[in-house]
Amino acid sequence: MGKTQLGARVDADVAELARKRAADLGLSVGEYLARLVQDDASGLRARAVDAAARFLAEHQSVFDEAEDAQVSRGARAA
Repeated sequence: MGKTQLGARVDADVAELARKRAADLGLSVGEYLARLVQDDASGLRARAVDAAARFLAEHQSVFDEAEDAQVSRGARAA
């Protein structure tokens, strides 16, 4: 499959974030963007976001308790 060059204008901070994230993953920016598009088109990203939302909804009380405990400890330490 041949490669096609695309051009896009994005804010400088978005471009830098894309470069950093691609580097973190060991990918070129083009490979990183291709992966994002493929994941989005296949519905993978949406399924992952939905799964994360379900996880948070099911376990929100655990996160709330941990946050409350952390705030309480911080107040006593002051």
